[in-house]
Amino acid sequence: MGASAFLSKIEQEQIVKAIESAELSTSGEIRVHIESLCKGDPVERAVFVFNKLKMFETKERNGVLIYIALKSHKFAIIGDSGINEKVDDNFWDEERELLLSHLKVGKIADGLISVIEKAGNNLKKHFPYQTDDTNEQSNEISFGE
Repeated sequence: MGASAFLSKIEQEQIVKAIESAELSTSGEIRVHIESLCKGDPVERAVFVFNKLKMFETKERNGVLIYIALKSHKFAIIGDSGINEKVDDNFWDEERELLLSHLKVGKIADGLISVIEKAGNNLKKHFPYQTDDTNEQSNEISFGE
């Protein structure tokens, strides 16, 4: 079973719409990557995926990756260097707790949508939307094995 099977088409569309909506208030770029297994540390894997997706190619280095390995019960939320330079080390703690509370009860899509909304609101404080802002990253969910 591929990772995309964990979400219905409607749920996938709702998540993409949440990303589009969140990015209307921030120049930050939010992406979601879902796969089945993560053998090692989820943060290290998220960094690998972040780089593979070339998320560092944003003007302000303000990309965010929400990474989930569903069968391994692991996830990570990481931001690029532009974000990390401006925020406290615990910046993603609330988002992590929010996502974890949803994942524990099997509400993957609801958890992602809630976290995307919260991330967008928090990023807006440091990276407000600019009138010349362009969508520098795909809003589509990427899937691994």
